[in-house]
Amino acid sequence: MPMPSREEVLEWISENPTLTSKRDIAKAFGIKGAARIDLKRLLKELEAEGHLQKRRKTYRDPDKLPPVSVLQIAGPNEDGDLFARPLEWHGEGEAPTILVIPRASDPALGQGDRILGRLTEVADEGYQYEARLIRRIGTNPRRVLGIFRKTAEGGRIVPIDKGDGKEWSVASDQSAGAKDGELVEAEQSGPRGRLGLPRARIVGRLGDPSAPKSVSLIAIHQHGIPDTFPDEVVSEADNAKPAPLGVREDLRDMPFVTIDPADARDHDDACWAHVDDDPQNAGGHVLWVAIADVAQYVTADTALDREARKRGNSSYFPDRVVPMLPDRLSGDLCSLHEGVPRAVIALRIQIDADGKKIGHRFCRAMIRSVASLNYGEVQQAQDGHPNKRCATLMDSVITPLYAAYAALTKAREARQPLALDLPERKIELSDKGDVLSVNFRDRFDAHKLIEEFMVLANVCAAETLIAKKSPLLFRVHEEPSPEKLNALRDTAQAAGLTLAKGQVLQTRHLNQLLDAAAGTEQAELINLSTLRSMTQAYYAPQNFGHFGLALRAYAHFTSPIRRYADLIVHRALITAHGWGNDGLTPESIERLENTATHISDTERRSMLAERDTTDRYLAAYMSERIGNEFTGRISGIARFGVFVKLDETGADGLIPMRELGREYFHFDAETNMLTGSDTGIVIGLGQRVTARLTEAAPVTGGIALELISLDGEVVKRAGRGGKNRRGGPVRRKAAKAKHKAAKTKRKVTRRRS
Repeated sequence: MPMPSREEVLEWISENPTLTSKRDIAKAFGIKGAARIDLKRLLKELEAEGHLQKRRKTYRDPDKLPPVSVLQIAGPNEDGDLFARPLEWHGEGEAPTILVIPRASDPALGQGDRILGRLTEVADEGYQYEARLIRRIGTNPRRVLGIFRKTAEGGRIVPIDKGDGKEWSVASDQSAGAKDGELVEAEQSGPRGRLGLPRARIVGRLGDPSAPKSVSLIAIHQHGIPDTFPDEVVSEADNAKPAPLGVREDLRDMPFVTIDPADARDHDDACWAHVDDDPQNAGGHVLWVAIADVAQYVTADTALDREARKRGNSSYFPDRVVPMLPDRLSGDLCSLHEGVPRAVIALRIQIDADGKKIGHRFCRAMIRSVASLNYGEVQQAQDGHPNKRCATLMDSVITPLYAAYAALTKAREARQPLALDLPERKIELSDKGDVLSVNFRDRFDAHKLIEEFMVLANVCAAETLIAKKSPLLFRVHEEPSPEKLNALRDTAQAAGLTLAKGQVLQTRHLNQLLDAAAGTEQAELINLSTLRSMTQAYYAPQNFGHFGLALRAYAHFTSPIRRYADLIVHRALITAHGWGNDGLTPESIERLENTATHISDTERRSMLAERDTTDRYLAAYMSERIGNEFTGRISGIARFGVFVKLDETGADGLIPMRELGREYFHFDAETNMLTGSDTGIVIGLGQRVTARLTEAAPVTGGIALELISLDGEVVKRAGRGGKNRRGGPVRRKAAKAKHKAAKTKRKVTRRRS
């Protein structure tokens, strides 16, 4: 019997998923004897070309659907279940079956409708995936967030956005049972009605405007963060097609992996490392970093580009993400999902045994990630406890990555970037939006590994574009001002530590201070004070260096899905290498200065909105614990009171001046201290306190405290009428005289840890 064609073999494997061993295939085509050698060669060719993937002794189609996919509704079956088929299926076999699971608020879907769906792979069912509707393609109804006001005809929605004073009318059958005063999310359902107001239907009831589930939406609108995409932007994204291989380098046989948080929805960077086989680089490594080629899909001066520039970056909240790009791109075509071919700009970096970079090159390529891993499982694998999927990647991927990281750590120690140790809070929410817990995120070497790889990739991007004399946007971080450094020196001195004067400040000097504080009760204070002394990083077309990272040139290249600055750098690399006509345009070069200012502003806008949201969630969490006592450390002092960072949650609360004790306190802005008029007690940064929670306001995020003890000593509360503990008036003049004498002697009275 003649040898089957490649197409016949692939068709058999796709139609017979349980009979895919070499023996099964040989039996199906009647292949015997020496002809089995030719079959083996054919299967190896198909495997090498990426058509097949060998798993143990069987061959399977390597492709899977990405978590976000464009689907077409096939219509309901006899049981009323709604099924869909993927419009982009890279496998050679039959496309998988997808069950669509609608929510009560989803619009009705009919046969032929195209949707963007979020997929979950299932087993032991008559279908392979379940899909949840993200939105129906071709429709992009305007949405509004506001307060519902009930009327006899149904109701009205009063937008919470200050810039939108126009109300919306809601028919009684479109109100979803909303109550008067509830915060609701609605979408336009028709043109203006009888009263001249646009008609809307409520798609989400968020309850009390002060409830936890509402706070991120309120912050988004208060800070003016665009959270809906214009129709033309969505249309451009929906019409995007997967990038072809074309002239790209084919790196699909390299075992790239993505390593992200466990709840990550998009993956814009992948990496792989191996020992350098160059005899001139004994003990060295080759590190590959692949970044999603967003420029392939978002070209200059299109609707997508204008909207991405307008947003500047994605914004992240505990319960939602406001992306820079529509889901079709951010969660699908640009995301480096496992097992799916994806277009990238790849970077090959050669480092020596001490982590010093000795060469690098960029290329436009195609990869196929072999696994989407999270930080926790990668660290467990490195620590000797790999799970099932990490176990197969230890020798080929995980161990080499950590070996390259170990070398880069040597170079980092020699460079001495600023080594702040500030834990990141993690707010865990229930499905209803209630705060279940507030903890601090685990930080593993796996996090540091990816960070170090990304920093190196960003350096390579800056160096390449400087060498090619290409315009770009640098990430700039200037050194601290003399005034902020003096304040840091005062704080260090009060903690019994020293930051030397009279020398050109380098990050290693700050690291020496941080090392001296490490392991002491003052560690958090010194880390926070050092952070506050830093200038804020920003974007600029000029290179002023990056002080915090101790780098001469630095540019953001590694996150183009969520930062517009990185997309600019990608386009600059495309133009500089002559890879295509989708690079920097003369118009975009001309407005680089304005773009830099704008996206620096949008970054700060997102930071403020994210901080406000975190504060509100913390206040909502703490509101259930009014009257409880908490320990913490003084983190700030002002004329009106003392700020305390609580140990348990990291929340910042205010002890008003009236709650500090039975005496007048004099505030000295120079030493950042308070001095009691009667007792001479000194209150300064870093002191330990116990405080009682008196107020927590989710609407504002404010937390008020009452001082119980200071450094272990009980503090009596103030009496009425400004009386001291002897019943007389507080002695303001005595306090001022005492403080003036203390300043004259240039002496700071503080308890040392």
